[in-house]
Amino acid sequence: MNALTPATFCRELIAALEASEGRRRRRKRNTTPDAIGLAMKRDLLEQVIEEAPPADQFEEWLFRRVLDAGDGNGGLRAVAVSILEEWRFALQVEAFRGWLAAGAPSDDAQRREVQT
Repeated sequence: MNALTPATFCRELIAALEASEGRRRRRKRNTTPDAIGLAMKRDLLEQVIEEAPPADQFEEWLFRRVLDAGDGNGGLRAVAVSILEEWRFALQVEAFRGWLAAGAPSDDAQRREVQT
């Protein structure tokens, strides 16, 4: 398997967000905070894709984005930590990398496609 780059990882992770969005829409409570968090995550993932930081600088790149956000960056910090944890997991677990590479198949994502 080729070395995983942050840009490739984030491109694949965006597909996994579709399942989260499908679950969020079916909840019977106010999901506005969930939508905000997912939007923040998608924005940060898209920045990674655009800027393509090297793997050995990815953690620092995320850290810089949080610092650049200034005061009130708690939400962005949480999202960046989540992405970093998923990155580390992908580097360690081949099955997770395979699931992402396959387009992050999910019953939740499939239900969304059927409903729309």
